[in-house]
Amino acid sequence: MRIERRDWIFIAVVVIVLVVFIGISGKEKTTPVPNDQMHRIVYETAFRNAPAPDAPIFKRAFYKPDKKGAEAYCEPCHKEKGVQFPANHPSKNRCLFCHKLKR
Repeated sequence: MRIERRDWIFIAVVVIVLVVFIGISGKEKTTPVPNDQMHRIVYETAFRNAPAPDAPIFKRAFYKPDKKGAEAYCEPCHKEKGVQFPANHPSKNRCLFCHKLKR
C-alpha cells in the first residue's frame, strides 16, 4: 500500500491540529476554591445531592454539582470579609465558572 500525496496532507493537518491543541492547553491559571472551613457551605451546597460512592457508575458519571446554588454564598461573604478581587477580575456572580471545586 502506497501513501499518496493527499494522505500526507491529511496526516499533516492532523499533526497541525494536535500541535495547536497542545500549544493552547496549559496549566489552569485560576485558583481553585479552597476546601476549608470557611468555604464549607459552598461545597455542602454544591454537592448536596451527590450520589453515594456505592451508587451506580452511570449515576456518578453524569452528576453535576449545583454551582448556581453554591455561588449565592460567594459575593456576600467576600464583601463581609473584605476580600479584594484583582483589578481585571470578571463579573463576581459566576465564580464557579472559572474557579473549580476540589472533589
